[in-house]
Amino acid sequence: MQSRHFHGFPVRTECDSLLDLFFTQVMPQILDATELKVTMSLFYLLSHKPNHPPFVTYEELLSRTTAMPGVDGSSLRHALDSAVNRGSILRVNLNIGGQLVEAYFANIESDREAISDIERSGVSTGKEGTGQALQRSNIFALYEQNIGIITPMIAEELKEAEKLYPAQWIEEALKEAVVLNKRSWKYVARILERWASEGKDSGEYRQGVKKGSPDKYVKGKYGRLVKR
Repeated sequence: MQSRHFHGFPVRTECDSLLDLFFTQVMPQILDATELKVTMSLFYLLSHKPNHPPFVTYEELLSRTTAMPGVDGSSLRHALDSAVNRGSILRVNLNIGGQLVEAYFANIESDREAISDIERSGVSTGKEGTGQALQRSNIFALYEQNIGIITPMIAEELKEAEKLYPAQWIEEALKEAVVLNKRSWKYVARILERWASEGKDSGEYRQGVKKGSPDKYVKGKYGRLVKR
């Protein structure tokens, strides 16, 4: 069977429709089992991403090769290249926090538009630039890579934390929790509360912190998450 390049899913493609189109138009063209495994794993991860536009990094996929029998670093790279060439997924180098990150998107209309916006803003291909959506995605990616799967409730917690604390604080609190092997949002939230009330590094009180009660995680809407 001769393989044809896929030009992308149409406008307003929902998840169920995307899967229908994938199974009927794309999958019959995929002859390599590794490419199929990697593509399906990528779509699975994308469906659980709370950020918009959702994307999966190469490092995330590499960390999941243990869940894909027969896939290692070399075959993962080959499979991703094949899927990109086929047109089922899109690849963009993003500049997040000063580091280049290889990111993969679904080839749908909304993501194509988002990638165009990202490229115009200079956040991709190593150029200088930042973006709130990408900064948020970086925090979400750090959480998933180091703490665990982001549930809708945890996603709300991360968004609430961003309103109170600088993004750098959240990133550093996540890293500190990992170093201390305290991999839970409860512990990360308490680190942030301590920094907000006692000062961080230089001892300056609440530097860069927006107004808001530092104990809202204990007494607020999502307090039960912290107490569990």
